Amino acid sequence: MNIGSLITRHARYRPDHLAVVVGNDRLTWKEFNQRVNRLANALFSMGIRKGDKIAMILPNCLELLEIYWAVAKIGAVVVPLSPLLRGQGLIALLRDSDAVMVITNSSFIEILNPIKPKLAAVAANRYILTDVSGMTGYHDYQALINTASGIEPGGIEVNSHDLYNIMYSSGTTGLPKGIMHTHHIRAMYGMSFAQSFRIMPESVVLHTGSLIFNGAFVTYIPAFFVGATFIMHHQFDPNDFIETVAREKVTHVMLVPSQIIAILNAPNFSPEALESLEMVGSIGAPLHRRHKERLNQVLPNRFYELYGLTEGFVTILDKLDAEYKLDSVGTPPPFFEIKILTEDGEEAAVGEVGEIAGRGTIQMLGYYKRPDLTEEMVVDGWIRSGDLGYVDEDGYLYLVDRKKDMIISGGVNVYPKDIEEVIVQHPAVREVAVFGIPSDKWGETPLAAVILNEPGVVTAEELKQWINERVEARYQRVGEVALMEDFPRNAAGKTLKRVMREQYWVEQDTQI
Repeated sequence: MNIGSLITRHARYRPDHLAVVVGNDRLTWKEFNQRVNRLANALFSMGIRKGDKIAMILPNCLELLEIYWAVAKIGAVVVPLSPLLRGQGLIALLRDSDAVMVITNSSFIEILNPIKPKLAAVAANRYILTDVSGMTGYHDYQALINTASGIEPGGIEVNSHDLYNIMYSSGTTGLPKGIMHTHHIRAMYGMSFAQSFRIMPESVVLHTGSLIFNGAFVTYIPAFFVGATFIMHHQFDPNDFIETVAREKVTHVMLVPSQIIAILNAPNFSPEALESLEMVGSIGAPLHRRHKERLNQVLPNRFYELYGLTEGFVTILDKLDAEYKLDSVGTPPPFFEIKILTEDGEEAAVGEVGEIAGRGTIQMLGYYKRPDLTEEMVVDGWIRSGDLGYVDEDGYLYLVDRKKDMIISGGVNVYPKDIEEVIVQHPAVREVAVFGIPSDKWGETPLAAVILNEPGVVTAEELKQWINERVEARYQRVGEVALMEDFPRNAAGKTLKRVMREQYWVEQDTQI
């Protein structure tokens, strides 16, 4: 099983169907497959062999898609890295992954050139630029494609359990961990999520976030699995998103909460423009109830929510369940399991909060070169999530919070999500993130970082009073409200509470 064979299949059996749309490029399956084959043969001619690691440092672009599939066809391993990486962080991941080739674009040259001498595993002739030619020390991507053969690469045996990609975690503590996915695992992404999200060969899937993060794969791989049309934006813009959905009759999208909120508040938003949508999926963080209710009001029977880990298990709230289980994150798909574990490792009772554990068909091979960390994460075959939740009597999972985000105030466990659900009800609030800050009296106290719909409509003190009058318990009262223009986010659009905590303490130290 080589997932690269999916492109070969579609090129043979539906050659003229529109395959990918990126900017002005619109390629059929036949055209896309030929470009992928040319790149695969070019990489092979440069000495890339089965198991070799190819690092890819690119924003969303057509070349990024081609690399994912060309690498698969020749049995190499793709390592997507964020263009936001710099210095020692970049060196560490390139070394840790054992990358022997780097493919990037001209905007990254000044970052990459100074560290090349420290990358002994990458040969001098294995740096490729996708967007310029004639640059010393780099191959021209387009020239490689133009001169290579478009026939299917042959003679390469790929087992379904061979490694296909290494996805690095966001690295909230220490060096990010390389999560290993095989051809079989990615094939299971295609089968499981196409079924769960009702993605068909006639579907049109739009992706508008970064494609180097694993959350993108829950619609990206299914689209290629069934041979649907996959549209990719270079970057997220709510106005462009709405225009594309209306023009291309998009059927399926997966978004992070901040993108959903931006779309609902866009000046050109209208239900009519988005009427072709059959799925609006939320991923990456809980979407607060207020926004779910508005989405279900303006676009009924489209909302899905996915909870899961790159390490390999998920639950999905189906659009037909969202009406009566709106606060849950759904149930495991077929061949997936979850359970809630108490502090002593026993299975929790219905309604009892504990750590969420799970397993399923997309479970990682392990952390690259770190069997010790793999053993900590996967206990008796079950992935330990570090998230807190409970299941109801029907087996639906409800998230309480991240263990690491939980606030202990006066010896009481305080869950930021409970406070956020109250704050987001204020009509002036657009987004909110609650996290703990040290308190001399309570040990920790909640701080609410807030983005307003319009600046100046409410003061921080007024909002603090409003919140503290409405939270259920005294220990949920916020000690401070910080009004912000935007939150720090990673390239996938996820809010970084850790960074906000650090920024808060830098500001406090400066004032002192």
